[in-house]
Amino acid sequence: MGEKVLRILLSSGGKDSFYALMKVGKVDLALMLSYEFPRPSPHLLNMGKSVEAHLKAGVPVLVKPLRKGHERAETVETLKRLGASEMVAGDVNVEEHLRYMEEIAGEVGASLVEPLWGEDPEELLHREFKDGLRVLVIGCRKDLERWLGMEVSRENAIELGESCKINGLDPLGERGEYHTVVIDSPLHRERVEYQKVAVEDHREYYILRVV
Repeated sequence: MGEKVLRILLSSGGKDSFYALMKVGKVDLALMLSYEFPRPSPHLLNMGKSVEAHLKAGVPVLVKPLRKGHERAETVETLKRLGASEMVAGDVNVEEHLRYMEEIAGEVGASLVEPLWGEDPEELLHREFKDGLRVLVIGCRKDLERWLGMEVSRENAIELGESCKINGLDPLGERGEYHTVVIDSPLHRERVEYQKVAVEDHREYYILRVV
């Protein structure tokens, strides 16, 4: 018998990593890496909901804080300790993200699965929601302010894409133009419920806190 494949999803709790999960069908673990950013991360400020999103989809979660300046080494060490043989990620069009993931996979000795890579952003956005994703916008640039705290589904995904295009932004928000947390999908046993508690203004960026 061959060795067991340990498939790990590198995830934020947002729509693209979840859709990558939907495309591959099953993973053994979701790994959420906690970085220090100059501006707070909407995902880290709402870590509880990001974790809940995975658990309600039947995916175990490990959250790993990374020390500033040691992110790469600690990511590789964590994946090696877990025994990762496959890494799944939801990159689409950002070359530096893909190269970084390829380098990490090489150091770990794992194969990299990028099921969304090279897709047309606008078409992918529509397909994600057509296939059943429902998300909450938890962070956005000020030119997308009206979307903060809104649920996005197949009913209004085209409108979100149009708002991005009008402002010259990537419809998927892959460069951080907006961030989401998945609250429902075909994988979810039940919907993730939430309450909005505060909006934080970080200069040109808004972050919604939910519990």
